[in-house]
Amino acid sequence: MALSLLVVSISFYLKVMVIAFSLGLGAMPWIIMSEILPINIKGLAGSFATLANWFFSWLVTLTANLLLDWSSGGTFTIYTAVCVFAAGFVAIWVPETKGKTLEEIQQFFR
Repeated sequence: MALSLLVVSISFYLKVMVIAFSLGLGAMPWIIMSEILPINIKGLAGSFATLANWFFSWLVTLTANLLLDWSSGGTFTIYTAVCVFAAGFVAIWVPETKGKTLEEIQQFFR
């Protein structure tokens, strides 16, 4: 129990969640948008990606305390499920873009 509490306390001091979110799901809308979409809709897509990212960040912030009051274990189980879903979505639906032209990437979606 002491070891688990130490890990949790260190993660709060080091802001592990903020760093992990910034390196993972937090940057995903802009990475996908910049890699996949054609230039003529990147402005609109960037606006939508920003709106969606901030909306879901706001939704998590709004509901976190309510969910923690309901069940702390259940709250992090929900967050875990969302992360697993997002990883599965990226693995299945987001194409690898390394070394490919924009035309080759767009052909993937046709």
